[in-house]
Amino acid sequence: MARFVAVFLAASSLLAGLALAATPDGGSAAAPPANGYYVTRSGTAMGTFVQIRVYIDKAPATHTPQVESAIGTYIEKAFAEIRRLEGLMTTWQPGSDVSRVNAGAGREAVVVSPEVLDVVERSLAFSRLSGGAFDISFYALKGLWHFDDDLQAELPDPKTLQSRLALIDWRQIRVDRSQRTVRLGKPGMAINLGGIGKGYAVDAAVKVLRAAGIKDGVVQAGGDLMLFGSKGGKPFMAGVRDPRSPRPEDYFAVCPVLDHAFSTAGDYERAFIKDGKRYHHILDPRTGYPSSGARSVTIYAKDATTADGLDDAVLILGPEKGLQLVESIPDAGAIIVDQDNKVVISRRLQGRVRIVHPPSPGI
Repeated sequence: MARFVAVFLAASSLLAGLALAATPDGGSAAAPPANGYYVTRSGTAMGTFVQIRVYIDKAPATHTPQVESAIGTYIEKAFAEIRRLEGLMTTWQPGSDVSRVNAGAGREAVVVSPEVLDVVERSLAFSRLSGGAFDISFYALKGLWHFDDDLQAELPDPKTLQSRLALIDWRQIRVDRSQRTVRLGKPGMAINLGGIGKGYAVDAAVKVLRAAGIKDGVVQAGGDLMLFGSKGGKPFMAGVRDPRSPRPEDYFAVCPVLDHAFSTAGDYERAFIKDGKRYHHILDPRTGYPSSGARSVTIYAKDATTADGLDDAVLILGPEKGLQLVESIPDAGAIIVDQDNKVVISRRLQGRVRIVHPPSPGI
């Protein structure tokens, strides 16, 4: 369920959704700062583009192959951690923890890794906070909508959808920490950690880098970013994509980010328009239909797991209830483009976010 919509404004031009802007020190975000540079590695994991950038607070002249090689080794370890977690949480491999939990639905509790147990517990916490707007058991709807490579501008059969809704209930997900098990209460239930797993993997990669003594950089997996440390004592800059612009590199707002995560959910990456109405892949688990409360939601939070768990929930809840949720989370903020294309900024980010231009109109 994660989307690539938030952008780090010094990222490689290979990134979909990239935007360039002036950095706080006045230089071009496409070029290294005068007193520092980045060591960058890119790849794919968890079904999305992943990029890790380590900021070196030294003059670019000190950039040597030996320095880049040493840092590159640590970056590869961070990539390996992301891919290890992908192997535990994927639904594409029958032997993964999540696939085994789904296979045992209604029959047995399944022993899982500590990491998957942690992600499921964090997911249930967001379900409680959002009143079920965030619910990893939405995966019972698998196959009813076609937003991926199998894109079809068709709505599911109402009777089939209604029968599947009975299988969506986060309260039927039972976790036994002492036994390290997860059990789904009803046959036919299924979970998917795509709405929070990328954020968790980003945080895990940052831990690997910090354990190696790396203090500053950016880990980005799709729309989930953790901008840890700083850029020579100054904030990194992140941009929010214009949800209706035909140009994926177009952003309507920028925000300085210092040692925080920045994650966005939007209704436009995987979507179709039918009879003048937009349908997209972020489904409201309470109705089985795509959410309609907002066009995009960007979350600022202390870690990427929190940001990833909140963005979908707020998109589904809409601005009023969504902001109440965000304000209840310590150190969290939100930038919302509502269904009427109005920009709403939460209290903690007011005065920090700069609107570059109004979001583009459109369905």
